[in-house]
Amino acid sequence: MKSANLGYPRIGLNREWKKALEAYWSGNLAEADFHEQLKSIRLRHLELQQKKGIDVIPVGDFTYYDHVLDTAVMFGLIPPRFGWEGADPDLSVYYAMARGSREAAACEMTKWFNTNYHYIVPELQSVSPKLTRNRPLEAYREAKTELGIKGRPVIIGPYTFLKLSKGYDAGQLDSWIDQLLPLYGQVLRELAAEGVEWVQVDEPILCTTLAEADLQRIARIYDRLVTEAPGIQLMLQTYFDAVDHYKAIVSLPVHGIGLDFVHDHGRNLQAIEESGFPEDKLLGAGLIDGRGIWRADLINKLESLQALSDHVSLNRIVLQPSCSLLHVPIRAAEESALDAALQGALAFAEEKLDEINVLVKSVRLGYEAVRAEVEAAERARQVLQQSAARNSQRVQQRMADLSSQPTSRPDSYGVRKQGQQKRWNLPLLPTTTIGSFPQTPEIRSARRSWRKGEWSNERYEAFIQEQIGAWIRIQEELELDVLVHGEFERNDMVEFFGEKLAGFAFTSNGWVQSYGSRCVKPPVIYGDVDWTGPMTVEETVYAQSLTSKPVKGMLTGPVTILNWSFVRDDKPREEVAYQIALALREEVEALEAAGIGMIQVDEPALREGLPLKREHWPHYLEWTVRAFRLSTSTVRNETLIHTHMCYSEFHDIIDTINELDADVISIETSRSHGELIESFEHYSYDKEIGLGVYDIHSPRVPSVEEIDAMIERALRVLEPSQFWINPDCGLKTRRQEETVGALRNMVEATKRARTRFAVKTEK
Repeated sequence: MKSANLGYPRIGLNREWKKALEAYWSGNLAEADFHEQLKSIRLRHLELQQKKGIDVIPVGDFTYYDHVLDTAVMFGLIPPRFGWEGADPDLSVYYAMARGSREAAACEMTKWFNTNYHYIVPELQSVSPKLTRNRPLEAYREAKTELGIKGRPVIIGPYTFLKLSKGYDAGQLDSWIDQLLPLYGQVLRELAAEGVEWVQVDEPILCTTLAEADLQRIARIYDRLVTEAPGIQLMLQTYFDAVDHYKAIVSLPVHGIGLDFVHDHGRNLQAIEESGFPEDKLLGAGLIDGRGIWRADLINKLESLQALSDHVSLNRIVLQPSCSLLHVPIRAAEESALDAALQGALAFAEEKLDEINVLVKSVRLGYEAVRAEVEAAERARQVLQQSAARNSQRVQQRMADLSSQPTSRPDSYGVRKQGQQKRWNLPLLPTTTIGSFPQTPEIRSARRSWRKGEWSNERYEAFIQEQIGAWIRIQEELELDVLVHGEFERNDMVEFFGEKLAGFAFTSNGWVQSYGSRCVKPPVIYGDVDWTGPMTVEETVYAQSLTSKPVKGMLTGPVTILNWSFVRDDKPREEVAYQIALALREEVEALEAAGIGMIQVDEPALREGLPLKREHWPHYLEWTVRAFRLSTSTVRNETLIHTHMCYSEFHDIIDTINELDADVISIETSRSHGELIESFEHYSYDKEIGLGVYDIHSPRVPSVEEIDAMIERALRVLEPSQFWINPDCGLKTRRQEETVGALRNMVEATKRARTRFAVKTEK
């Protein structure tokens, strides 16, 4: 039996990748040096996997920004607005697609299935595909030449790539398959000519809900690919859930099938037990969790391996993670500052490779050869399970009384709106922002100094108040209608709250990639979650004392805190969400008691947690709505509850958005070029909506005319009395001059829209 990996974190143990990207973008790193730095990181990761004894090492999973963008650029799928003329696309074109330029808006960005990773959405409209360069071949040659590694090239499968793309009608899908298959065939033939034996073709789309027409197309794709490149063996890799149409998938003319045995709810193993597994294929057995950070239950994994071996001979099993290790930090051994009980129960990317080797070793040498490692893992898991953190009597009593907790506001939205209008008296098309303002180097430096004890609490608090005061003045000068305090005291919208709630822990170096060079350090929910005291009241009340305009309290919602954390694996996720919701409700009540009458409870991650299969959506949406409403339902009628969502497809969960019963919801529309607005042409939404009118993830400052056009488009669908105007997300990653320039243009565009509407009303 062999071991394999499916992909490795790109960012480097100390985020070397991120730092190189940002140095290059800022002009502080020459292009040649940039290439060399990324090559060094890439080779170091390959060498580590080699030293760990992994038999099958992936190559080509490394990227300069995003693997989906790489695939689009490899096939020349570059929108005309980026001015590409057909040569090998250079980095200016590549990064313009990812981040935008002065001349062109960036491509849309959204979540990779139900993970926290964002990918760049390929645009197929008005482009003709062609192979610009064979990236998997380049990666294979480099690994072989530099390290002697004959790696397994990784490529996104044609069907997943097309289903994640935009810009074509459903009736054009077969045409696009026909256009791309020769190019995939060319890539595979060139790999075969180089001596490549196996290629990993990632098709996670096979774990979503598929129709019969999908299965027919998939069969056609793989019939064609094995014909195009008969010298290559294809490992068809699925992950994130079970494959529904098991018999059809394992009958495809490929040479191996990779299945997720962690997040499949037991269905992949059940399918093998009921229907067997083809004797002419390898089974990629994803037994080690590629998305979670917890040490594996190795006894359970050995039992699963035994169950598989009853139907698949061990020499046809390749033991691997459930998915790429892109989604986990790199080395848990670095986290010596954590409580010993917690650290002992962690496994990051490097430790997961070790776990794979333990399981392979047990097959090759027998259980006695690994007994000590298996028993040590079990002891570590039990120590954490028996800890006080996981046995809070207060939290467990509240959960026992959950059915008695209110999950709806006292009155309907129509009744609430009357009181809210009377209290706030806002102008038509009120302007606001989503919450955060630029986190400058000075702010980050001050936070570091405070955390290290170099600054006293008093000095740090005075600094934060200075930042709040400066930005309250800026917002007033810009003539925004509803202000925010700027969140300067917050390192991250989830980490900040986790640091103040019981049941959370924080790593020192547990970084993962979110999008591009944006890395996050997710909190670890390891115990029972509880409120321990006010978290946001002081800064919000201080900001409100500086202005007569309303200041929103800013909280991160329970589902987002859940989905953007590494969550304990001994309880259902919905139960953890309810614990968080009850804790946040106490914070909402504390803000209201302090005089804050607008409270935003952000849920940008609600949709991204949707199960891959539609039949599982209703249950997920039911408990996520319940969690949100648990946190927001005890406020007075005139208190205005906002929420915010970003970078997801929302048209298919409009009903759920309505069920949240937030008074105002702000949703991204700018990067999707306003497509979400179409959803409201077919749905009667009675509450207030802030449709983000410009993209904060791009450094470009949108013109007044661009924003005005977005507002005008929205007002064809929405009543002006419903419409708020705001950026599409928080502004912490932007520079001050970009932020002020964009907001100034946003306010000016709003004034134009108000004038137009006033003229129409007079007529």
